Amino acid sequence: MDQIANMLIAIKNGGLVKKTTVTLPSSKMKCAILELLKQEEYIKTYKVTEGVKPTVEIVLAYKKDTPRITGVSRVSKQSKRIYTGVKKITPFKYGHGMTVLSTPKGILSDKQARKELVGGELLFTIW
Repeated sequence: MDQIANMLIAIKNGGLVKKTTVTLPSSKMKCAILELLKQEEYIKTYKVTEGVKPTVEIVLAYKKDTPRITGVSRVSKQSKRIYTGVKKITPFKYGHGMTVLSTPKGILSDKQARKELVGGELLFTIW
């Protein structure tokens, strides 16, 4: 199973049922993605708990009573990876959404990737 897709759907569904937090298994990739989502204010914060099976607790963000994340779409899948160059990175939903890329400089949003002049694997879009 795709762990990133599971995390994104859990965050989206948690927001739709008005939960304050969502708890999931932790990984370095998930933490890097959550750090980006926190910077872009799609989530409030997250906390990693250590143990036999490390977990991450994500505090969801809301704007007025609507969840900040209303939709996600996985672009690159395990069966088919999608890569792009910096010149082909375009704003998503006229700037109201965000495309997340895995680049040599780490996990970046579409805006950051254009600023850093680097392309990479398109992971997912979020709005």
